[in-house]
Amino acid sequence: MKIVIVGGGVIGLCCAYYLQKEGHEITVIDKGNITEGTSFGNAGYVSPSHFTPLASPGMVMKGLKWMMSSSSPFYIKPRLNADLARWSYTFWRNANEKTMNRNIPHLHNILQLSRDLTSQIKDDLGNHFRMEEKGILMLYKEPQTEKHEIDLARKARELSLEALVYSTKEIQDLEPEVEVDVRGGVLYPGDCHLHPGDFMKTLKEHLENNDVEFRLNSTVTGFEKSAEKVNAVLIDDEKIDCDELVLATGSWLPLIGSQLGIRLLLQAGKGYSMTFENVKPNLHYPAILVDSRVAMTPWGNTLRMGGTMEINEIDSAPLPQRSKAIFNAAHQYYPNLPVTFPTGKQAWSGLRPLSPDGLPYIGRHSKYNNLVIASGHAMLGMSLCAATGKLVEEIIGNQKTSIDMKAFNVERFG
Repeated sequence: MKIVIVGGGVIGLCCAYYLQKEGHEITVIDKGNITEGTSFGNAGYVSPSHFTPLASPGMVMKGLKWMMSSSSPFYIKPRLNADLARWSYTFWRNANEKTMNRNIPHLHNILQLSRDLTSQIKDDLGNHFRMEEKGILMLYKEPQTEKHEIDLARKARELSLEALVYSTKEIQDLEPEVEVDVRGGVLYPGDCHLHPGDFMKTLKEHLENNDVEFRLNSTVTGFEKSAEKVNAVLIDDEKIDCDELVLATGSWLPLIGSQLGIRLLLQAGKGYSMTFENVKPNLHYPAILVDSRVAMTPWGNTLRMGGTMEINEIDSAPLPQRSKAIFNAAHQYYPNLPVTFPTGKQAWSGLRPLSPDGLPYIGRHSKYNNLVIASGHAMLGMSLCAATGKLVEEIIGNQKTSIDMKAFNVERFG
């Protein structure tokens, strides 16, 4: 079949990877040139341990508290906006114990599937993206955070995930070259990390070598459609016919969906990161600094620190104080880390697509019989990209899907 994928981020490329394997004729359309964006600047985690959805008990109160500070870990820019109001209300409705516990098994299943498939991609394409399977640390400084993380470790074990609780000294022993100022931590050995930019480059090169066509720096201006089918995608002055259409447009899903008469609840959450080269000594283990919601990722002598969630207008300018908050948090946990606050291009920001319940949208939409949506992965795009690509291939091939898909229904909010 002729399959058009709109969106050249990591979700779109993984969809192309699995669909190409089935012999389909694939065209990937992207508004950029696939050299930057959220799929490049993130922490590079593939984390089965992240089985708790963003919409969870306590997040609403934290959000209200943090809303007063633009440097807080989770910041919502106050503004009058009907879509934001609908999203916020739905998020509030889903941020409860009952909904979270119902969603955890589904998120766990897709995370575990994706973790296994990511290792298969490494074996298929070669480890050109610096994948290390040594686990990820969850570090904490406060007693209440320690209690929460130990409880999460217990829940992880109930899901058959390995979770090792370490003392201050045991954490320091894992990092012999830098001082670590923490109360303790939890290591999830089943998690892994990779270099997201290298992963994207590896995928794109593989796809190009297997006759996948890329239309880059191209704007989708509309769609040619009949009552029940999308027949073609219009870009600039060209029409690209399609038998199947996949929307993997990330935070731009509402804008593209509106051209098809589809409304989905989704907000863009801006994240920030800074990357440092020639860091000596460097960290041995990637880690999430839980109290500050900051992620630290080492690749040899390279170090990336990133985090925060800022819900703002999609075209809003970056807030420098958010990068500074990440940097300060890193030094609170690693006091003698040999890096200085960056300027210019070292500070990066990108948009993460947030559904109101913290689960992705994956599946067909009833308005058209050849439309598949793959978006809303929030901070788990790298963790879920391989599974999403595989599930999209199974959906288009009318196969039994690898896992139960009902929790990811694209029309679950009406």
